[in-house]
Amino acid sequence: MHKKSKKERKRLFLILVTILSLLGFLVGSVYNDWQNILENRKLARELDKEYTLLVENEERLNTEIARLSENEGLINYARENFLLSTEGDIIIKWNKKNTNEN
Repeated sequence: MHKKSKKERKRLFLILVTILSLLGFLVGSVYNDWQNILENRKLARELDKEYTLLVENEERLNTEIARLSENEGLINYARENFLLSTEGDIIIKWNKKNTNEN
């Protein structure tokens, strides 16, 4: 075997340092990209859930719009939410007495 000269050892050392530096840079870059991919997947799942809720809400609102667009549906809505009476309803009024009085 022949002995390596000082110049050859220096050249091999520089090549080894260069290769290890490039390998370290590559690993760091891939790690950062992998972290971004994982964050994007998590965000995509959250947005998908939000989209599903919005679609369900839209369907519910469209059903309510269809119900209220009919005259009878609008009248029923007014009765339920504004306590309106219809023709022929008997309305009974009474005064509440203050229960704190002796």
